[in-house]
Amino acid sequence: MKIESLLSERYIALNLELGTKNQVIDAMLSIVDGHAGIRDNDLLRHDVLRREHEMSTGIGKNIALPHAKTAAVTQPVLALATLRKELNFDSIDNEPVRIIFLLATPEEMLAEHLKLLGRITRLAGRADFRQRLIAATAATEVLDLFREEEKDFPQI
Repeated sequence: MKIESLLSERYIALNLELGTKNQVIDAMLSIVDGHAGIRDNDLLRHDVLRREHEMSTGIGKNIALPHAKTAAVTQPVLALATLRKELNFDSIDNEPVRIIFLLATPEEMLAEHLKLLGRITRLAGRADFRQRLIAATAATEVLDLFREEEKDFPQI
C-alpha cells in the first residue's frame, strides 16, 4: 500500500475557497462521502472531530492532517485538498495551512496508520513537494507527483 494507491482523482480537491477550520474538515469529509471503505459517515465525522479537539492536526509547514483510527472505516481512506488562500488551523508552528490530508484507518490497523502518517509528513515536509502540490491544477498531477516520489519507497 502506498499513498498514491489510496488516492484517486475523486478524493482530491484543488484550490478550495474555505474560511474556517470547521469548513475544511467538513469539506474533507464531503470529499470522501461515498467511499467504499466508509461504513458510517456520522461516526467518521465524530472521530475526526474528537481527534481534532484533543490537539490540532495542523502539523506545521502549511499542512493539516485531520485523522482518526476508527470503526467507521473498513480500509484506509485518504483525501487531499489544497486551499486557494492560507487558513489558520491552530498549527503547532502557528503558520497557516494550504494543504490538507484526511486519513482514516480501521482501529486494528494502528501500525499502518502510523506508517501512513509518517509517509505523508515525510513527503509533505519537503518544501519542493509542498510547492508542487499547491501549484497542481489537476488531480492527475497530484497522483503523478505521489507516484514519482514513492517509486523507491517500500509498501506500507
